[in-house]
Amino acid sequence: MTEELQNGKSKELTLTEKIGNLPSLPKQYKGMLKHIEQTMPAIRKSSSNFYKSHSQFMGTMLDVTAISPIRSVKHTLAEIDKTRAALEEAHINLRKKDIEMRQKEDQLNNEPDALKRELLETEIIHLQIQQKNTNNSMQGALRKLSYFTTQYKSILNKLGKETITEEEYEDEEETYHIMTCMKQALNAARARGGVIDEGNLIYLFDMGINSAVAQQEIYSYLQRENDMLNKGGTPTHEMTMQWLEHCVERFKGDSVKFAERRGFTLKDTKSLAQLEDKTNGK
Repeated sequence: MTEELQNGKSKELTLTEKIGNLPSLPKQYKGMLKHIEQTMPAIRKSSSNFYKSHSQFMGTMLDVTAISPIRSVKHTLAEIDKTRAALEEAHINLRKKDIEMRQKEDQLNNEPDALKRELLETEIIHLQIQQKNTNNSMQGALRKLSYFTTQYKSILNKLGKETITEEEYEDEEETYHIMTCMKQALNAARARGGVIDEGNLIYLFDMGINSAVAQQEIYSYLQRENDMLNKGGTPTHEMTMQWLEHCVERFKGDSVKFAERRGFTLKDTKSLAQLEDKTNGK
């Protein structure tokens, strides 16, 4: 029985125990290991703050970038679903590793061959490390899941709703795409002397919006910003959002007309999911 196992059960090893006894490790590295080991508790404590892929700021500002509220709900729910699925998968993997570890511990207790015992001990240590790393990742994922659950409730509260129906989602889609396309067109125009780029011209056409009118809206808005700057004022992000809302008012309905021209019905209510209290088998 080696010091890595007690009564056939694995115990957590220090970094020195894991690496320090390797015959290939030069002697001068022993001091480095001791230095690392002394600081490792504080490192582990600090590292626990970062067992997630993104900060809360990035989650809100750079991951969920939908410009309209119901689209933000959709993107937030997608983050929740993705994280939930990852947690469920990690949970199953942990259970499998736990079973595998107990199997190997049983094999170790009944294995007379020294080399086979050493291999089993090494495999148990490997499983132990995998379990610990998975647990760390799960903790970060749980915090991420909690955060996006809070954001989901926050958006619904702002909308004054308890839930969002598929019909409400479909009704907001034209608003979302007008705002998104004009946002992209505006940002592209800033880098192109005020001219919309080809990609967003195609986006506008596909939504049934006349690109010349959209271009004029952008020219007018950029001129408004320049006039404000020349007078010592400061254009704000809120001003841009209000302009995007104006664009929705200007272009809303164009997509319906273009869809009808092509023979489409833009919204088919009988093909939408309904709330239980609305259908109830009827």
